[in-house]
This record gives sequence, C-alpha cells and structure tokens, in this order.
Amino acid sequence: MSLKLTPEDVEARQIGIILAARWCFLNFGFAKTSLDDIAKRASISRTLVYKTFKNKEEIFKAVFRHWLMAHLPEAEAAASRAGETYERLYDVCRIVAIDPWSEMYGAPMSGEFFEACGRIDPEITALHRRTAIQCVTTILNDPAAADVFILALDGLLADNPTPELLIQRVHLLSRRFTQHLNVKNTGCN
Repeated sequence: MSLKLTPEDVEARQIGIILAARWCFLNFGFAKTSLDDIAKRASISRTLVYKTFKNKEEIFKAVFRHWLMAHLPEAEAAASRAGETYERLYDVCRIVAIDPWSEMYGAPMSGEFFEACGRIDPEITALHRRTAIQCVTTILNDPAAADVFILALDGLLADNPTPELLIQRVHLLSRRFTQHLNVKNTGCN
C-alpha cells in the first residue's frame, strides 16, 4: 500500500529541503555542501531529496528563487504605491537588499553565496536585478538614475557591513537620491 502525497505535502517537503539547503550553503558553501548534509538538516532521507530535486544545482536555484524572488512582488507593490518617494525607495531597498542581507549576515559562507548565485543561475540573478531596477525606475521616473542607484546599492554591500550599518547606508543613499530628485524637479541646481 503506497501513500499518495497531497500537493501540500509535496510543497512542505520542498520548502523543508530549501530551508535546510539554504542553511547548509550559507554555513558550508556550495562546493562543500552534500546532499547528505541537506537531507540530515531537513530530517529526511537522501532518497527523498533526490525524489524532490534532481541535483544540488537545482536545489541551489530553488533556494535562490525562494529566498529572493518570492519577495519581488512585494517590492513592486512598494514601488507602485502612493506615498513619499524616500519611503518607497527605502522600502524597495529593504525588500530586495536589507532583509536578505540581514538573514544571511554572519554565516561563514555568506560572501560566497551571491557569487555562486550569479555563476549557477545567471538568469535568476539578472531577473532579480532587472526587477530591482524597474522598481527604482518606477519611483524615480528616471532609468539612468535607477541604474546608478542600484549600482550604488550593490556597493554598499562590498565590505560586508553589519545589517545595522547597511540600514544606515541605505537611509543615506535613499535620502541623497530623493533630495537630488527634489532639487531637479524644482529646477534648482
């Protein structure tokens, strides 16, 4: 007699594997994480991991999609809502950069994580970036300024700041861009 899994059971297993794998990738790195590590962390058999995902690269892609891509609709909503430009800009930054950074900060292999994302799944990395630029463009109404803003946001992460320092930096960056926008819109130099 075989037990038929419900779609909810399958989804719960996938999420369990994804969360376990994220912890392993952040603590051991992609190269040193084994499917056995992920299975142990998820408290399931290695066979169940293979029944859910075909290999480690597929798991890694699922981790990245689940972690970052799931929040992009929230970023798009923050960009499109009514309200102060500064608040909307900061909220988008919080969603696409601060919150994910805060979740991974301090993990031994966090620095490798984003580099591995770009190498293993450049399509998702590019989609994440395009969506972030689109959100900022919606707010600033200036594609060139949005591109510069996202490049500057990337730069704020270069020295692996604490989450608190990143928050301070993003507040400053968002204020400067919105002040510049206000000056530009009033015709002052």
